[in-house]
Amino acid sequence: MSDIFREIDEELRRENFAKLWQRYGKYVIALAVLLVIGTALVVGWRQYQVQLQQSAGVRYAAALDLVAQGKDKAAADAFAALANDAKGGRAVLARFEEAALRAKGEDTPAAIALYNGIAQDGSLPSVYRDLATLLAARLALDHGDPKAVIAQLQPLTDGANAWHPTALELTALAQLKSGDKAAARATYQKLADDLNSPTGLRARAAEMVAALGS
Repeated sequence: MSDIFREIDEELRRENFAKLWQRYGKYVIALAVLLVIGTALVVGWRQYQVQLQQSAGVRYAAALDLVAQGKDKAAADAFAALANDAKGGRAVLARFEEAALRAKGEDTPAAIALYNGIAQDGSLPSVYRDLATLLAARLALDHGDPKAVIAQLQPLTDGANAWHPTALELTALAQLKSGDKAAARATYQKLADDLNSPTGLRARAAEMVAALGS
């Protein structure tokens, strides 16, 4: 008798399963297909990103080869194209490289504009933006208004900023260029007294303090 009851129970289970599958089977299949497609898309996207990174690396190396060959204009154009196409750190480096080459090619306005573009890019870490500000100020010091350079550097002269020693030195140079000898001496003195600044930079600042007198 127990075998009969077991067979009846199994038959009922099969019948219920068949009814459930008839009702919901298409959804189960659709879900399985979606999972497969989703997995394939994720894997494909990862592979695509790897290919992009590899391609960007090859293009970056090719641009550096152009620099080594003395083809600065072509290299700058290559870095500009890479900066537009690449992502992340590679794009940031390409922007810096292009700006440096424009400056080297004596296209100072273009170089300053590129550095200012990096400095104003809120998507970048502050360390890169501040460095770009310094480089733009350094170029502007030779070709622009020293008072504007002083104002541009002011936020970086705070002791908490990683670039503040260089910002102070550039500020002092701008003050000298503007004719404010007393302000320049005070800035150099501040730099010479800053124990967190590099030793060589502090020594150079102390020499300027002595040279400028009291």
